[in-house]
Amino acid sequence: MKGLFITFEGGEGAGKSTQSKLLYEYLLKSEIPVLLLREPGGTPIGEKIRSIIIDPENSEMLSVTEALLYAAARAQLVSQVIKPALSEGKIVICDRYIDSSFAYQAFGRGLGLDAIEKINSYAIGGLWPDITFYMRLSPEIGFRRKKGTVFDRLEKENSEFHRLVFEGFEKAADIYKERFRPINADASEREIHETIIDIVNQLIKPIK
Repeated sequence: MKGLFITFEGGEGAGKSTQSKLLYEYLLKSEIPVLLLREPGGTPIGEKIRSIIIDPENSEMLSVTEALLYAAARAQLVSQVIKPALSEGKIVICDRYIDSSFAYQAFGRGLGLDAIEKINSYAIGGLWPDITFYMRLSPEIGFRRKKGTVFDRLEKENSEFHRLVFEGFEKAADIYKERFRPINADASEREIHETIIDIVNQLIKPIK
């Protein structure tokens, strides 16, 4: 079986981490070689960059600095982990990837798609996801789900920022519709998981 690269995208509280983990556990039980990663992170260097990005004390971070840090962590993850795993025939699941930079930095921060595409062209080295599950949920509902949790630097941003992020994901879903699979993230956890499993099984059958 050749490798397959699956990403999960969406705003805060949309359930990306939950569904990516459920898919990972399903594939493990099916005895399919699989790797679960997150962005930023997934490597020792990437985890250190993550701690800088999300630290609320770094409130003076420039938007372009933020974008470059995400790309730096992504470059390390792609080269050190994702590409080798795919070459070994594994399925790689990643909680966030380049589309989060489109949403958060291109739209949320106002840097624009051209700038983010240029920065990340070096980071991903031509590696695009085979399929992207877009957990579609309004930011208002997402933050109601996260009520009572401690927010990181990006989660602390105002409602206008998160509205722009949502619009960014909607735009990315339109631009990259051939790989995006929008999922109603307001459905039950089980319904969402079953929908995702159905789609993934169709993808892996021809390559087993």
